[in-house]
Amino acid sequence: MGSESSPQPSNEMLSFHATASILTPRLGRLAFAGRKAISTPHYIPLASRGVVPHIAHDVMRDHTDIGSLYVGLEDFVERQSQKHPPPVYTIPTAHDESALRKFVALSDDLLLIMGARREPPIKCPPANTPNSVAIYTSVGFRQLEATQYVDAVQKLNPDIVIGLADLVLGHTPGNKRRGKMVDRTHAFTTHATGLLYGSTVPEETRSKSAYFAPVLPLENAQQSIYMDDLETELRPYISGLALYESASLSAVSEPLGDLPRLLYSAPTTPQDLLRDVSLGADLLTIPFIGVCSDAGIALDFTFPSPDTPTTVTQPHDLAFDLWSPSHTIDTSRLSKSCECYTCRNHHRAYIHHLLTAKEMLAWTLLQIHNHHVMDTFFAAIRESIARGTFEADTQTFQRTYVSELPKPTGQGPRLRGYQLPASGPNQPRRNARAYGKLDDAVEKFAESQSSLATPDTGAEGLEEHGFGMKEVS
Repeated sequence: MGSESSPQPSNEMLSFHATASILTPRLGRLAFAGRKAISTPHYIPLASRGVVPHIAHDVMRDHTDIGSLYVGLEDFVERQSQKHPPPVYTIPTAHDESALRKFVALSDDLLLIMGARREPPIKCPPANTPNSVAIYTSVGFRQLEATQYVDAVQKLNPDIVIGLADLVLGHTPGNKRRGKMVDRTHAFTTHATGLLYGSTVPEETRSKSAYFAPVLPLENAQQSIYMDDLETELRPYISGLALYESASLSAVSEPLGDLPRLLYSAPTTPQDLLRDVSLGADLLTIPFIGVCSDAGIALDFTFPSPDTPTTVTQPHDLAFDLWSPSHTIDTSRLSKSCECYTCRNHHRAYIHHLLTAKEMLAWTLLQIHNHHVMDTFFAAIRESIARGTFEADTQTFQRTYVSELPKPTGQGPRLRGYQLPASGPNQPRRNARAYGKLDDAVEKFAESQSSLATPDTGAEGLEEHGFGMKEVS
């Protein structure tokens, strides 16, 4: 481990100090003026329209240790015009206030991170251009131009902004497409940093948001020119790096080693998280927390292990499904060692009942518990790194637990984007249409209409309908 040192940060509001540079687990501290400091490695909770799903802001404040939040701009820009700007742009703010923070009523001490897209992103049509990226709003797909994104940063004033990247989702791009990805991302970064922090921008109007430059999920050689520019010309303007796969951590050179690294690697298990931390990731996004909560699954693991290796007869499960009938009369805690609000006040049978009754409280309690498990997990990781036992503890964890989370079996809460396929083209939709129950009535009405006489019905038709006939009792 190296000594804690860092040059003057490019953004005066943000500072980061780490104990090592590259490709090794490291401890750090990320501090933004006026916000809770974040000890790293840690995770960034994911928001939907500015809130952690199922958790109100007061519940988050009182019953979780969440200190940061990631939001996607595409959640707030359903329409984009000067005549009808998105409501988030019309929030009155004082100097240096964040319109986005006020719009979502977020506490002043929480670190607010904004990217163009929510995480994980919904696959868009391959419609990125040299000047824009495709986004998915609540009313459909549209283009977000690079200048519009810069304008959003200036108006909304998040603490940290993730730079635009030309990403290809859902398939492996060809060589020609990879070249375009690098060129466009390079141009996006140069354009944004110049408008936000450039020497020609008056000091009083320079953005206070810290800029995290994207590192593409490509081989190092394919983006070497872009990475060289990050080290030299763009280095004064960037405050961190945003990476999209674990392998990209090897692309971080020594000159960029002092910057915080936010990793969007879509981990599916705690073992994936341990691998990413071992490679030097500082901040991580963990979609499987929300996926498990939605599925009625409670996380149940500790790091490095609740048992010594000699007492482990067979690997433990990483979580358990509360939809299972086996929990109907189980009055034990969700996790024996957990001290979260849910475990201190409720038991498995109660949450099983709530799930069966489709009560939203079930998913709130699960979110509180699952986020607490992850908070405890990362706190133990930091302690392990400080002790110098992280590698051995990781091996113990891998021997102690199975390698996959349980598969969902129950029905989760209603999902956003019900009009999208569940897993791809030509697949059943996630949920039935909201007003699908009226379809039968419409069909019956159409049938009855076909048997009614109309002004255009002829004499024979009127006779057929019994027009003018008197019923004899």
